[in-house]
Amino acid sequence: MQSVGQAWLVLELTRSPFQLGLVNALQFIPVLLLSPVGGAVSDRVSKRHLLLGTQAAMMVQAFVLAALVGSGRVQYWHVAALAAVYGLGRALDIPARQAYVTDLVGRAHLANAVALNSVVFNGARIVGPAVAGLLIARFGVAPAFLLNGISFLAVLAALLAIRTDGRPDPAGRLGLRAGLLGALTYAAETPTIALTLGLLVVVSLLALNFNVVVPLIAYGVLHEGARGFGLLMSAVGLGAVAGAVGVTLFRRERPSLVILGGSAAALCAGVIGLALVGRFAAAAAVLAVLGACQIFFTTGCNTTLQLATPDALRGRIMGLYALAFAGMSPFGALLVGGIAERAGVRVACAVSGTGGLVAIAALLLLIARTERPRVGRVG
Repeated sequence: MQSVGQAWLVLELTRSPFQLGLVNALQFIPVLLLSPVGGAVSDRVSKRHLLLGTQAAMMVQAFVLAALVGSGRVQYWHVAALAAVYGLGRALDIPARQAYVTDLVGRAHLANAVALNSVVFNGARIVGPAVAGLLIARFGVAPAFLLNGISFLAVLAALLAIRTDGRPDPAGRLGLRAGLLGALTYAAETPTIALTLGLLVVVSLLALNFNVVVPLIAYGVLHEGARGFGLLMSAVGLGAVAGAVGVTLFRRERPSLVILGGSAAALCAGVIGLALVGRFAAAAAVLAVLGACQIFFTTGCNTTLQLATPDALRGRIMGLYALAFAGMSPFGALLVGGIAERAGVRVACAVSGTGGLVAIAALLLLIARTERPRVGRVG
């Protein structure tokens, strides 16, 4: 709901695709700069206690934004600054939360746990945007921010009820600098992790820019209001839930690199498809497919990284996951927003989707050439 409200508020205040992209960039720049540090911190402290702090900080941010909008005093710089504050909380929250899943369920059930987490998360993405669109159309954006703030109370209550602290592995208690260097070295020397992180960078940069692309398509191409925008975002969530249920039912182990590469390519092809839509139903259908492909890809990457990483490094590797997944969003948001500002949203989708396909093909060829000599030496 907050994502929909924030995007619509920026368009109401500025009418600028670039400034919408800038707000999204400010929200993710802290993740880019600090998520590896957040991963190192989560390897040194109780993950549950860390999550209590980050969730409380993001709750305050939501209430402040609701108060500013409700009082009629909100300005663009307020939204931009609070988006950056939210990003600071996420920079610590994402790696700790992802690594905490293994502490809760163990490695044997990790693939299903990641998929079930996606069902819950994307179920909210179906209901939230649709409700937000209706609320914004009837009452304005303030209720979306207020309800988001209230929702954190349930999150905090759940964390307080959990008895698993997620304490660090003794082998992971290194200084921040040594810990980060160790994680980077391990990632670079492990082809599976290197390829997974590379695919995440490409897809996050060029394909997963729904918070910028969808409002621009709704507003500038389909000429829809807040309700139509909310329904389009819900289509993404609906597809994601369908994909997550499929993963939960059929995936029992780490996915192959072929599946990761194929789902990444499907995402980029879907973004190209968005450049061609001219009707609401077609746009919703393409977004639903993109939502399903996104889940196959992101849950596969998450599971692969956690199962391929020793416990002592898990928080730091998930910090790199957050860097690759969410940290690239500022650049993707600015790229898509900038191209859309100059050439239109259709051109922006076509350029980013095509660039993603080329980059994915290059990554797969690079890994294939790297692995071939190793196979030859073993034989």
